[in-house]
Amino acid sequence: MNLDIIESILFATIIAGTPLIIVALGQLIAEKSGVLNLGAEGMMAMGAVAGFAVTFHTGNPWLGVLAGMVAGALMSLLFAVVVLTLMGNQVATGLALSIFGGGLSAFVGKPYESEVLEAVPTLRIPLLADIPVIGPSLFNQQPLVYLAWALFGGIVWFLYKSRSGLLLRAVGESPSSAHSIGYPVIRIRYMATLFGGAMAGVGGSFLSVFYTPLWVEGMVAGRGWIAIALVVFATWRPFRVLVGAYLFGGVMVAQFFVQGSGLDINIPSQFLSSLPYLATIIVLVIISRDQNTVRLNAPVSLGQSYRPDA
Repeated sequence: MNLDIIESILFATIIAGTPLIIVALGQLIAEKSGVLNLGAEGMMAMGAVAGFAVTFHTGNPWLGVLAGMVAGALMSLLFAVVVLTLMGNQVATGLALSIFGGGLSAFVGKPYESEVLEAVPTLRIPLLADIPVIGPSLFNQQPLVYLAWALFGGIVWFLYKSRSGLLLRAVGESPSSAHSIGYPVIRIRYMATLFGGAMAGVGGSFLSVFYTPLWVEGMVAGRGWIAIALVVFATWRPFRVLVGAYLFGGVMVAQFFVQGSGLDINIPSQFLSSLPYLATIIVLVIISRDQNTVRLNAPVSLGQSYRPDA
């Protein structure tokens, strides 16, 4: 395997892992507050179609990203009203949101199925991009790749270095205790849920504006579910989210390199396409066997409804 192939694989892995990082970090914040939103797939789909539509009509990809963020946040607001105000079941509501988002995005996106956007140029960082092998892959990337890294750093600081992050984690561990000392538990959970939805929308808009760039029904292709699984895989730790996203991204792009390598292997293409999802299932099965680690790191109130005493 020559250096050009290694560079191509690394470049594609970084690109494929970026939406997973953005969405999974958003869900990490929501889950740290005790809210389990399984609607990431639907929020990503709505973010993808909103981002594509706005970029198509304005020619500005950043307005598209903003539109995707707003679309994802609005979807998560719908979820938050049902589960935080109306006390609906979080799992059932999240599943319904995922189905609703997929169907609504398909309907809204019908007029755009035959349209294609201009490719957004990469942002080359001088000097660093000249480093052999890793330079072109890491430092000649789409701008949202760098923003994903900045988001990772910001969330690490927020969770472990800021008072607000400590409060968020306290709400996720014991909402009743946080409420008893005067903290607005429901408001904090609303904000965390909206942030998770906004990041899912950004991840979706990355797919339709930067990654492809086009809109096709079903283009999210299970990435929302992988992002949710990634949070569990990372045991609710940001650094593991980053590493896990690139591992899953590598699995996702490996199928294309194997199929295009010309190697004489008798493996059906359908099996290669299923590898990311098989990897997700295997990882979740392995992690579920270690209940001590899951209990140690998972927010205690995750998925549990809470109504403050009047």
